[in-house]
Amino acid sequence: MTATATAVRPYTRRISQIERGYLNAAATGTPQLIQMIVEGEGRIDPDALRDAVRSATLASPGLAVRRRGAGWRADGPLPPVVELPGGDGFDAPFLHRDLDVVTGPVCEVGLADGPSTRLVVRASHIVTDGRGLRQWIADVFRVLRGEEPVGAASVVDDTHFRTAAGKVPPAEPPARLEGLPAILGDGPADGTPLWVRRRVRAAPSAVTARVAAALSRHLAGETGRLIVPVDLRRHDRTVRSTANLTSRLVLDLHRDDSWKRLHGQVVRALLGKREVAALEGDFLRSNPFANSLREAQELDGTRFPCTAIISDHGRIDTAELRTDRFRPTGFSTLPMLVPYAEMFLSTCQVGDETELTLSCRRRPGAREAAAAVLDDIEQALTDPN
Repeated sequence: MTATATAVRPYTRRISQIERGYLNAAATGTPQLIQMIVEGEGRIDPDALRDAVRSATLASPGLAVRRRGAGWRADGPLPPVVELPGGDGFDAPFLHRDLDVVTGPVCEVGLADGPSTRLVVRASHIVTDGRGLRQWIADVFRVLRGEEPVGAASVVDDTHFRTAAGKVPPAEPPARLEGLPAILGDGPADGTPLWVRRRVRAAPSAVTARVAAALSRHLAGETGRLIVPVDLRRHDRTVRSTANLTSRLVLDLHRDDSWKRLHGQVVRALLGKREVAALEGDFLRSNPFANSLREAQELDGTRFPCTAIISDHGRIDTAELRTDRFRPTGFSTLPMLVPYAEMFLSTCQVGDETELTLSCRRRPGAREAAAAVLDDIEQALTDPN
């Protein structure tokens, strides 16, 4: 078997409207990457991991695609496994390099030994999303346990889920906002991501709304704007696909907002299938953030049309990440920078704890301001009310 992935049937699918949005963002020079980290006790053998990655990718060929004109074709390299120094932190070059969807690979795995074993899975968000990548990671661990991968070989795109969603009430596109003043730090940003993590000893319901309400205390003005990513697979749970099938809800935020009001806003938007309605708009005319590559490139990092993206990965089943020689103790993500959003907050729940990671642009005062935001979010998550 060569390093190029082949399957019984050629895997091809068209580039969807969602994926074209990420291609546009990448064209501004901002890497569009998902990075997931599994930490644990014990050891993962590098050669066994390479074999598991190969088997999992043959069952999910969407993680070995390359761009071919208006589509994706699984003729790219398999995700490589890179052995990393154990002591590297968030400044490690491995965490900051981009992945090229034309040449491939579109996914890679880092393995670090140290006080604990750390597995870092990086993938282009242009071709996959959080749910798709987690399905693939679960298959890698299945193979490491001696099981068969489940696979995710579907080639459907967002049009399938628009049909599966049934009748969708039309929704007015959100109004364009002038750039909102930066919250996190002052002065010019250097264009690289700053990641600040926090583990909170609580796992309440309505995490997205609670996080948003805490963030509202830090708004520079009276209003803000949120994006909440939504997995379209909820409209047809029989589909197993690694494609980028995440649409978005765009929500207004007000200073000192109530988490209950925000939670109601999210629930109503989901009941109204607003993430599906958003796909019906013309991207160039109804996008509330930047309607062209030129507009996106003009965002200089001092004002933002979107305050924050808040992505909740839900409850992580650590049993899926276990082998006879490795026991997971943590799962987290390193969210990407988005040209039009000041920060990206990612959450997940492991046992009775919530893992938070905030990404923003590195600038003077940003780390301290991000820590203050996380202080208030921690309080909001541990408050019984």
